[in-house]
Amino acid sequence: MKRFISRSLMIFCSLCLMVATERRAWGYVDPGSGLLALQASASMMAAFGYLIRRRIRTLFGKKQKKQAVALPAAKK
Repeated sequence: MKRFISRSLMIFCSLCLMVATERRAWGYVDPGSGLLALQASASMMAAFGYLIRRRIRTLFGKKQKKQAVALPAAKK
């Protein structure tokens, strides 16, 4: 748990430093960049849903009662 907290704090501090030391970019940004980011996030969500589809099916599926299966009696 201590490792998780220390790593989380390290990542948070790194992100804060990256934002604080940001420089102006005098470059061109394509107008379609936002749509590309939206597509990337939507595809990641779809992949996540595909990977846990069994859990999703059991969550929303109908619950069926398991019936005991009777084996036929052997004829003599």
